[in-house]
Amino acid sequence: MYMLETEGVIIRVEPDYLETESEPDENRYIWSYTVEIENSGSAPVQLMTREWRITDAKGRTRVVKGEGVIGEKPVIAPGECFRYTSGAPLPTPSGFMSGQYEMRRADGAVFNAAIPSFALDSPFMPATLH
Repeated sequence: MYMLETEGVIIRVEPDYLETESEPDENRYIWSYTVEIENSGSAPVQLMTREWRITDAKGRTRVVKGEGVIGEKPVIAPGECFRYTSGAPLPTPSGFMSGQYEMRRADGAVFNAAIPSFALDSPFMPATLH
């Protein structure tokens, strides 16, 4: 599991290679990733937007931006967590992802919570450090 904390928001990510959905002969490798966002601060925070940078083994980076996550803009109370699972395809058998969530505090203050960089390594490639 990968973990990073920004201003009291702890983000944990656990990637998983989806062998049954991937088609290596067609250069299609699929991962799911589960994200847990924990508010260790003293006030509620709301996830407003996301920005992902998805980089394949050839160094090509795709940026994905949008409102909320999985159709939600969750409000996370102090001491609580929000958890979701999503997915990402790659044309290569390895790569990595990183990004940030724009978070808003109850007083209207906005900050970016960093998503830890995490490896996407299929069993078709030896593990690499990113």
